[in-house]
Amino acid sequence: MIKIKAEERRRQLLQRLKKSSQALIGSLLAEEFEVSRQVIVQDIALLRAQGEKIVATSQGYFYEANLGLPTVKASIACRHGDQKELRDELLTVVNYGGRVIDVKVEHPIYGELSGNLMISSVEDVEKFIQNYQQNKAALLSELTDGVHLHTIEAVNEQVLEKIKAELREKGYLLEE
Repeated sequence: MIKIKAEERRRQLLQRLKKSSQALIGSLLAEEFEVSRQVIVQDIALLRAQGEKIVATSQGYFYEANLGLPTVKASIACRHGDQKELRDELLTVVNYGGRVIDVKVEHPIYGELSGNLMISSVEDVEKFIQNYQQNKAALLSELTDGVHLHTIEAVNEQVLEKIKAELREKGYLLEE
């Protein structure tokens, strides 16, 4: 591939994102465009600054319109302790047909901190747990003694209520 100008690379990158129904991994995009991963990160940042709806997750980059998002969303407050409970919480949502969009915590100094998750399958949960273990990274919920918020999605209100009921029964859902 002949090196292309930055503007043309971003145009092609955006086209790839818009055409893909799967996450595009930054390092693979960097290989494809013969640039560093950091250049791809910067390109994505510039495209987002121009108003493009690109979502960055641990699985890669998505174009928001391609996600096929379910129609019902809710923000739920949860609390869990260890990694086993983390896995169980996420599996509970996806096993009932939901998607965990993000995680948020309220930090006393920085305010709201959030991370995109886009977890919608058992495979996504396992990849997330594996990534967490391999990187030995701290979870956002560790900053708040396990308390965190999730935005979850489901195909309808009934499914959303089943997810919340199961999380409540397992002791993960914080009640108002």
